[in-house]
Amino acid sequence: MVNRTLIKGGIIFSVDPEIGDLPQGDVLIEGDRIVAVAPEIDAPDAQLVDATNRIVMPGLIDTHRHMWQSSIRQIAADWTLGQYVENMLGKYGPAFRPEDVYVADLLGSLEALNGGITTVMDWSHIMNSPAHADSAIAGLRASGIRAVFGYGAPGSPAAEWYADDVRRVAAEHFSTPGQLLTLALASLGPEFSSLEETVTDVDLARELGIRTSIHIGVGLLGEKRSITKMKELGLLGPDLIFVHCNTCTDEELQIIHESGGHASISPRVEMQMGHGYPATGRLIAAGVQPSLSVDVVSGVGGSIFAEMRGTLEAERGWQNHETLGRGEWTSELKLSTRNVVEMATIGGARALGLDSEIGSLTPGKQADIIMLRVDTPNLSLVNNLPAAITLCDSENVDNVFVAGVLVKAAGELLSHDFRAVQDEARNSRDFLLPDLVRIGNGAA
Repeated sequence: MVNRTLIKGGIIFSVDPEIGDLPQGDVLIEGDRIVAVAPEIDAPDAQLVDATNRIVMPGLIDTHRHMWQSSIRQIAADWTLGQYVENMLGKYGPAFRPEDVYVADLLGSLEALNGGITTVMDWSHIMNSPAHADSAIAGLRASGIRAVFGYGAPGSPAAEWYADDVRRVAAEHFSTPGQLLTLALASLGPEFSSLEETVTDVDLARELGIRTSIHIGVGLLGEKRSITKMKELGLLGPDLIFVHCNTCTDEELQIIHESGGHASISPRVEMQMGHGYPATGRLIAAGVQPSLSVDVVSGVGGSIFAEMRGTLEAERGWQNHETLGRGEWTSELKLSTRNVVEMATIGGARALGLDSEIGSLTPGKQADIIMLRVDTPNLSLVNNLPAAITLCDSENVDNVFVAGVLVKAAGELLSHDFRAVQDEARNSRDFLLPDLVRIGNGAA
């Protein structure tokens, strides 16, 4: 018999244009699927979940996060991009053991789930050995999150075994359809490696039928005009996700749109580290609807709610700066709160090629659903639904379902002893950062 769950009496933010927002409504789940969304559903045989004073909405989606850095969070909070490359990739990354990657991915996934992120693309350029790939996948799988595992090389040129191991991982871990984990390639791309290596990466991904994610338009590296060169080589297509795009030209953003490509932006990290001003508005003007990502929890917090706010503030600040520079007042804000919530849900699903399965509360889709408490000091009262969502944070995330499975209830993660995971992460951190001055009473 199929398990049925009825989420009852919530404020529905469906992200489905046919359903829209419901001031009060119900969501019925059967097994791993949403089967109905309506103002009222009668299902007496279903397990009842009371959604009073809760926003019910699709799970959030992070399209680019380096999960392997979760155990050494905050160390990059004051770094430029150059310092990040020198220290994180040049110093700390090579020291990571497979067990360090496992616990970082597990810890990072639990952080994501706790914050309402039900799907993450793990941009895992920490493949110091094949065992590192297996450990990253094991950490993701153990957490219960839905994830796209982005297999990436830690540097250029990639190791001789790299391409064959991507094929091995595809065969060993991703040959079964319908699982929560899927595979992508995290390519260093022409700005951090070479055009020739990028051709090899894209060809490999297309051989395996998977997406490729590439950092592009990053600071002064954007002067390489990589999008233009990739177009000349016939590399572009709808299976590519371009991360950042800050210093791409408007013409290059138009090229991405014409190719059907996707974009993932991280305004908080981009503004901190010097990637260039966030390209949000320019991407939208070119016809590319961006998705959101945290990027590095070693530099900023892991909240997609905070990323929504950062995206709004950066784009609105730029719009106001431009209009004031013309001696005018801004008459209307171009980027709305609803826009960024859609970036964090259906926009992320589209970028990852999962929009037929997740990203909205649409009957037939997987039941990746979060419930946000609104009877809290930071949120009550709700007078503007999408704005209220952007003002949430982890403290508001009450319940989380991934494929119909409840992984957080009443504000508590269900699947793991978080203290035990934290202890394992601390041991890893102490190995990786032996000279770190410990803060607090030993619990930090």
